Amino acid sequence: MPLTVLASLLYTVYEQLSEAGYFQEYFGYSCVDAGNVSGKLGGDIEAALLFHLRRKSLWPFPEKFKDLSEDKLFDLVEFLHDHISKPIDGYHHAFAQCGWHYHTFDAKTGQADYRERVNLLLESYKDGFEISEQGEVRELPQPGTAPLLAANLPSSDVNVSSRVESAIVKFRRYQSTASDRRDAIRDLADVLEYLRPQLKDVLAKQDEADLFNIANNFAIRHHNTQQKSDYDTSIWLSWMFYFYLATIHAAMRMLQKKSQV
Repeated sequence: MPLTVLASLLYTVYEQLSEAGYFQEYFGYSCVDAGNVSGKLGGDIEAALLFHLRRKSLWPFPEKFKDLSEDKLFDLVEFLHDHISKPIDGYHHAFAQCGWHYHTFDAKTGQADYRERVNLLLESYKDGFEISEQGEVRELPQPGTAPLLAANLPSSDVNVSSRVESAIVKFRRYQSTASDRRDAIRDLADVLEYLRPQLKDVLAKQDEADLFNIANNFAIRHHNTQQKSDYDTSIWLSWMFYFYLATIHAAMRMLQKKSQV
């Protein structure tokens, strides 16, 4: 799907949800009696967009939406996710067919409805994207990796779980660079380093050394003349990331099994 088609279809989604009142809480509404009634973003939406996104020329949407760059479009997709809510209660202003004016909203349901519609479009753009429950546009998982990314780590240690979750977000973010992806791999290697004293009881000495050889000698954790850096990052960084993520899951399950003996 070309970017221009994606933008056009995303605007259609915005327009449909807007007509259904999903953006009234933040964007306000127009009334034949009261005029323009401001929402939580205030009366100057262009200023609100500039404040939140640090971007100009995004408002009004009908004139701007279809000509946006990929970065601007994805920023806007995330912004709309953060400022949408399903209308629950209000009143119908019948005069001059003014329409519904809402005062009670459900953000969680509104965001879920938004994601359902938007993800049907994002998955068909390039290699596929999605907007997460946290409202971040990210690449779709590579074939076969979705169960690994969705699996829960058997650990209540925030030094493990929060670091792993942060690394996944960093690696899959749509704007992630090779440097960002190295950082994500480094975070996973640091988790294994944190677990290293415990892993000595469940791994052979050579297996333990091999785990850290990749991060230490392929320009991930160190930067010196001995590092091997002449590899295709588009291929091997992905391999390293999923290798370390799978290894952490395996290690945590081995430790869990040992603790139950």
